[in-house]
Amino acid sequence: MLNQLAQLQKKSCLTKAHLVMLLWAASFNGIAADINLPMLGDSSSGIVSKNQEFKLGKSWLQAFRRQVERHDDPLLQAYLEQLTFDLVIHSELEDTRLTLVLVNNPNINAFAVPGGIIGINTGIFTYADNEDQLASIISHEIAHLSQRHFARGLEARRSSANINLAGLLATLIVSSKSGTDAGIAALSASQALAIDQQLRYSRNNEKEADRQGLKIMKKSGRDPGAAAEMLEKMMALTRYSGSRLPEFLLTHPITERRVADTRSRTLEYKNHHYPDNSDFYIMKARTQVLHQDNPKYSIKFFRQKLKENSLNDDAYRYGLAIANSKAGNYDQAIEDLSGLLKKKPFYAPYIYTNIEIDIAAGNYKSALQKLKYQLTLNQNNYPLHILQADALWRSHQYEASAKVLTRLSRKRPEDPSIWYQLAEVRGLAGDISGVHKARAEYFILIGALENAKRQLNFAKKLLQKDVKGLAIVEQRMVDIVAMEKNLQKL
Repeated sequence: MLNQLAQLQKKSCLTKAHLVMLLWAASFNGIAADINLPMLGDSSSGIVSKNQEFKLGKSWLQAFRRQVERHDDPLLQAYLEQLTFDLVIHSELEDTRLTLVLVNNPNINAFAVPGGIIGINTGIFTYADNEDQLASIISHEIAHLSQRHFARGLEARRSSANINLAGLLATLIVSSKSGTDAGIAALSASQALAIDQQLRYSRNNEKEADRQGLKIMKKSGRDPGAAAEMLEKMMALTRYSGSRLPEFLLTHPITERRVADTRSRTLEYKNHHYPDNSDFYIMKARTQVLHQDNPKYSIKFFRQKLKENSLNDDAYRYGLAIANSKAGNYDQAIEDLSGLLKKKPFYAPYIYTNIEIDIAAGNYKSALQKLKYQLTLNQNNYPLHILQADALWRSHQYEASAKVLTRLSRKRPEDPSIWYQLAEVRGLAGDISGVHKARAEYFILIGALENAKRQLNFAKKLLQKDVKGLAIVEQRMVDIVAMEKNLQKL
């Protein structure tokens, strides 16, 4: 590794500081030992199958979830899932088994991993000015998946396939904990060890993803010009960083030529009118409060924005309500939100936040009454069911909360946070075998299969007289063994 890094320094003019970061990143939290990404195929096999990609993505996601702080906001998650779905139906993506991961990170980043994994940093909302700019980033990642860039490049770089994905994981982990520069340095551990031909192919991937992303934007009725705007923003960020790092150190290399090419392809749409979506500004306000540790600063920020009489006053007032709630000013938060509810009494984010504030203030009875009514209107609303489970939990109705979370776990079995909460609530309800089963599912999703088997063994001891329950647990043990064998075969 040291020899490879020394060669890399000569070729790319990396600083010694970057090389130190490479070594640190490789050992960070035992990443090198912790990541056992499966090898795909051999020199005689053809292009990797979609099913193999899917399994690889699942393996990668398990390792990622173990290391990186996700952001569990059902409202924001539902918004992004709907936006992604609206874009996917206009894409060339054939395998639509997608998993959207929301990362709690103020930096601007998004990524796509083979197997339908799309990751989005919450920081994107800080930098995007409108929904079309956000959509352009998601469209670009969808394009990487639809064009199967990993599979198409595997033959040319078969021996380095694992280190590329392991490097991507290390990059995202380090950058989420230490900032952008550390992440960029870590990335070079994978990309910079590749040959120049691979680098050129990577740039070709980016060009193709740009073109396909623009097609998705056009077909979905969105402004293709937003893609160029977003690229220009990211280009500006590299300038303001104080040093122009080599392009290949970035997950998505940004060059003046790439920005110019995108701009030229979207000139014909410059004078077209595209409708704006107010939902984006509401979600942007939510993330602005998230990224500010001091709610008093957020209150001051939104009050100042409201004095400026901008076009987004409703979003700023919404952010003010959330900030006041976070600061414990519940009466003021309700007052801030009441005016918005008068304007749009059936708007889901306002209804959701109104109930959020009730729960935060300890008004569980009021929250549950509102939830009962809202769920009669929309019984499949995932964010509202999460609020319902939370309100029941906090009001000590543990069994009822567990029932809600159990139903959610069947509809969203790939959501670790649901299984984690379910284990906690089942414990409070006295369902000890249920605790172990829920914990096992949580551990499976974060790739801790040995811990999962341990939890299922605990459950088995408690279910000796429950024939049906015991059979389910034993089958799950068989499933885990199959998971381990599948990973070894890949």
